[in-house]
Amino acid sequence: MYNIEKSRKIAENVFEIWVNAPHVARNARAGQFLIIRVDEKGERIPLTISGISGELVRIIFMAVGKTTHSLADIPEGESISDVAGPLGQPSEIKSYGTCVLVGGGVGIASTPYIASALKEAGNKVIGVLGARSADFLILEDEMEKICDRLYIATDDGTKGHHGFAADLLKQLINSEHIDAVWIIGPTIMMKVTSQATREKGIKTFVSLNPVMVDGTGMCGSCRCSVDGKTQFACVDGPEFDAHKVDFDQLMQRQRYYGDQEKEALSLWQSHKCNCGGGN
Repeated sequence: MYNIEKSRKIAENVFEIWVNAPHVARNARAGQFLIIRVDEKGERIPLTISGISGELVRIIFMAVGKTTHSLADIPEGESISDVAGPLGQPSEIKSYGTCVLVGGGVGIASTPYIASALKEAGNKVIGVLGARSADFLILEDEMEKICDRLYIATDDGTKGHHGFAADLLKQLINSEHIDAVWIIGPTIMMKVTSQATREKGIKTFVSLNPVMVDGTGMCGSCRCSVDGKTQFACVDGPEFDAHKVDFDQLMQRQRYYGDQEKEALSLWQSHKCNCGGGN
């Protein structure tokens, strides 16, 4: 069992958990993920490693389905059944020069760990965080401390630039030399935002965590086309060259289990209400 040392809500439907997992903390590198199970009968879900502190590993997630709602309900001091990791290939960290990290929605969770690693490698790091509104913005203060500069964009204009993170990335590309870019967020956001760097041939990475299911390559659900070749997001990634990813195919695959996810959440909520609470 893995103890949850800290748990809190950090934005609308977004939660931060620090779980005691020494074997992950000792070996994790930026860009990797882990697999958790809430209990012995629970499903396996992949979650990005957002930070390490001693023997504690941070995960940040949005409660959207049965398992993430159940995970959000677990209080500090309680435990979860399984934590496996670190999994996946780490980010390609080296000295690039000037790097931009673009985080969208809950994808922002990955950015502090990668930003810190890039800074340690001697890079200048510029952060761009995008959210639907100020209520959904996360980790702004943390990224402010790590990055040389930080920009904010909200769809509704409640904070920072009124518009999308892609707008700010375009402005940066047109105003100064950028050597490498990371874009992490919803698939459609990564597709659109990565177009900003294509014309100038700027090295651009995207994280395909959203399409993963079992996280080991056995289920085959995270198959994606990269440069015309079949890759598995969980074992070959999760980071890939943004300009080589077939995003249209990727978004189609993401819709495969929509009905099952809705049914699982509905059944869980019904069971929770009928038994008066609990998981």
